[in-house]
Amino acid sequence: MSRADLNQSKIVNALRSVGATVEITSQQGNGFPDLVCGIFGKNYLIEVKNPDTRGKLRATQEIFVDKWKGKVHVVETVNDALRVIGVEV
Repeated sequence: MSRADLNQSKIVNALRSVGATVEITSQQGNGFPDLVCGIFGKNYLIEVKNPDTRGKLRATQEIFVDKWKGKVHVVETVNDALRVIGVEV
């Protein structure tokens, strides 16, 4: 089982504070992104990486991203996540 990056809870809280719904899916496995976020009638798959540890996608995550026919957003900070969902920072 994977463990959540340390910045994940801050990002989740920030997304929720601007009205987004967030499902934490970091334990899903098979390279599935950490978060599913919905706001303004759109859904976002978000992979959280920790900039302090220079987090990179694992092999299973790279395979998932390559096979997924939509977009997977990789974020490191609260500001990154807010930009992804179209909220001005």
